Amino acid sequence: ANLEGATLKNAYLMQSVLKNADLSGANLEDTDLTDADLSGADLTYVDLRSAKLTGAILSSAELVGANLEGANLSSAELVGANLSGVNLFFADLPHADLIGANLEGANLTNAKLESADLTGANLEDADLSGADLIGANFQMAVLKGANLSGANLENFLFIETNLIGANLSGANLSEAE
Repeated sequence: ANLEGATLKNAYLMQSVLKNADLSGANLEDTDLTDADLSGADLTYVDLRSAKLTGAILSSAELVGANLEGANLSSAELVGANLSGVNLFFADLPHADLIGANLEGANLTNAKLESADLTGANLEDADLSGADLIGANFQMAVLKGANLSGANLENFLFIETNLIGANLSGANLSEAE
């Protein structure tokens, strides 16, 4: 489906199948995409502020430059998704599956990533300041030059994680491995 530049603000698209759809530049602010299948979709520069993507499948989706400020991505599947330069300010991503995702330069300030799986993810130069990362798995992830100042890293899994040049000032590292 070609929905490039479409305005779907406040739409109800729960359980929609939008595999490989072109939604680049679309306005999906406050849209309900709960359990939607957006795998392989082109979501570059999409406005998804305050969107509900609970349980959505976004594997291998292109979200470069998308705005997901305040979006709910609880239990969303983002395996291998390209989220470079994405705005996830105050976004909810508890239990999200971000294995192998590219979040280079992403803004995750004050995001909630409790128990999220970021195994092998690229978060080089990402801003995770003030983020809630309790129980998150960053095994083999790249956090080179990332800002983790003031983040809650309690029970955080750091096995084979690249933290070269990362800022951990004021971070809570209790029981981190």
